[in-house]
Amino acid sequence: MQRQAQREERDQRAKRRNRVLVCAAAVPVMLVAAGCSSDSGSGDSTDKAAKAAASASAKPSPTVQAAAYGKLPEPCKVLSKKTLEDLVPKGKSGKEGKSDDISTRGSCSWNSLDNNGVKGSQFRWLNVSMLRFESDVTRGPADKLAQEHFEKQVQEAQAVEGAKSVKTEPVAGTGDQATAVHYDLKKKEGTFKQQTVVARVENVVVTLDYYGAGLAGDKTPSGSDMLKDAKKAAKEAVGAVSEANGEGGGKAGGAPSASASASKPASKAPSKEASDKPSKGASATPSKKPASKS
Repeated sequence: MQRQAQREERDQRAKRRNRVLVCAAAVPVMLVAAGCSSDSGSGDSTDKAAKAAASASAKPSPTVQAAAYGKLPEPCKVLSKKTLEDLVPKGKSGKEGKSDDISTRGSCSWNSLDNNGVKGSQFRWLNVSMLRFESDVTRGPADKLAQEHFEKQVQEAQAVEGAKSVKTEPVAGTGDQATAVHYDLKKKEGTFKQQTVVARVENVVVTLDYYGAGLAGDKTPSGSDMLKDAKKAAKEAVGAVSEANGEGGGKAGGAPSASASASKPASKAPSKEASDKPSKGASATPSKKPASKS
């Protein structure tokens, strides 16, 4: 009996040792499996992050078509001597407007007073202003911004306080689009005949203001003659812009660019104001209201 008990005890100890060995052997396998599982998860995460980064970098950055014109001509040289003699016969050299950046904004004005003594006098005032736009990824292409400013300028010319008999008409053969606005403006000095021609060529807007009056009893000038002169001068100014950018004034001859839209008078109803700021700050465009005789 004693021997049988000893054998059973030895058998039990042997079984316990076997169990310990089996468990000990199983632990490294579990660790290896766990390690593999952990490495696999980390690798998947890294791969996903790399793929996401690659996908993000593959997406193209926002782009916008570059502006066609990169500069403006000298404002006081956009009109020929002959044109100035016709429009402001007693005028002297033009007065250039102030600008923080002459590549984006420029203007020049001339005035003429033909004094006929007791018979009165003839007054004329002429101003040419130019505004060039740059393309912007948030605001849009330069020619679109210029078109918005073109429409705004026409609407402002139509809405001058005190204007009488306001008429608007398209102007052919001047840049990509052009509109003329003309009206009468009565003041104590006399009746002023106002002509405003707004033209767009590519990403540049040219605004020409021309008005005149017979003072001290002299006769009121012909509005139709003044409008004809204003259209001619505006076409010349647009040509100067094209020439300054190496196009030989071709746009002034009526060959519109691919971006041009049909020229038509803007509505008299004011629309939401379009952004018209150039790429850099500049001084404001001169007022379109006729000034009194000084």
